[in-house]
Amino acid sequence: MTSDPGSTPIAASEAGPRVWPPARVRSPLLSRRGAVAAAGPDDGVAWHYGDPTAEQRALAQGGAVVDLSHRGVVRVTGPDRLSWLNSITSQDLTELAPRTSTETLVLSPQGHVEHAAGVVDDGESTWLLTEGSDAPALAAWLDRMRFMLRVEVADLTDEWATLGEPLDSEGAEGEPVTWRDPWPTVAPGGTRYGRPEGEHPGADRPWRHVLVPRASLADEVAAREASGWRLAGTWASEAMRIEAWRPRLALDVDHRTIPHELDWLRTAVHLHKGCYRGQETVARVHNLGRPPRRLVMLLLDGSGHLLPAHGAAVRVQGGGDRVVGEIGSVARHHELGPVALALVKRSTAEDAVLVVDCDGGAVSAAQEVVIAADGVSVDRPPQRGPVARGLGQPPRL
Repeated sequence: MTSDPGSTPIAASEAGPRVWPPARVRSPLLSRRGAVAAAGPDDGVAWHYGDPTAEQRALAQGGAVVDLSHRGVVRVTGPDRLSWLNSITSQDLTELAPRTSTETLVLSPQGHVEHAAGVVDDGESTWLLTEGSDAPALAAWLDRMRFMLRVEVADLTDEWATLGEPLDSEGAEGEPVTWRDPWPTVAPGGTRYGRPEGEHPGADRPWRHVLVPRASLADEVAAREASGWRLAGTWASEAMRIEAWRPRLALDVDHRTIPHELDWLRTAVHLHKGCYRGQETVARVHNLGRPPRRLVMLLLDGSGHLLPAHGAAVRVQGGGDRVVGEIGSVARHHELGPVALALVKRSTAEDAVLVVDCDGGAVSAAQEVVIAADGVSVDRPPQRGPVARGLGQPPRL
């Protein structure tokens, strides 16, 4: 049995599995009575504070705050910041209004996801909220791309802490920098491979990140507790995220991932903006090809009290030893039981019962289809028929 899935290495590159680096900052809230430290990409904050079920219920009811002070914060300043970020990332940011949240991806030349960040501008600076382990690499890559433009990049993770709140509202003028999670809204210029917004489980998950000075973290949490909110750990927030089919860079992305596989074109990719690195793959898969894999949510058999590790192999029940995918995010949901997000081969039948490898024995898993097996978005251009041999085939990724 794996008691904490966050302790498992992630297969992040062709070189082999990598281990998440230790947290660069540790939350003072870990000294709270009953606090159990998280591990893996959530190292540095609490997994729970002694009662994860009650914490998750409070969060689902809109009455809890989550310490996410291990998350990364990168700030970009200068008059060219938005047009510059627009030119090198996947989202249209040129006209981003102050206190309006979106998200963007940095892709490889082959269209694979390298970095992901929530984006919000306060009128003077653009704030990029990402994984704590990814912030130094993202800041370093951005700094290399500045050339002669009037921009400055700074990794401010040591100065600013993030709090997660179950609220569906942007930060108002005079309030702290706030990023409202746009998931699962289809942003202008985006598209979807999954359900429409009104039928998507993510529509029932209001969520935002609020930046507070790191020195004031404990006081900010105490103020929320004084208003009746409960302090919850990452066990609760991760379970709610998985239920919402919301992908996460640290857990659901490997070296082959393209955004189509995770339905990330909803919120993070603009299909009609100018060129950026990786755009050719984005356009070709959307217009002509199909993503090689698709995201599913798995409802795991909890009768044996087994929880698979991150990266565990996924197979078709009765299909022998053939691996069709692997586990990304894993958590125990207070109502659904053990749940996971997994990337499986697109050809895997939507009604197939899957089996997931676990220490102590494999467990069966029922699929909830996030992306249909046909691999076609809702607004894919109509095919005009092949004009050359091989046209219409997906690109080699």
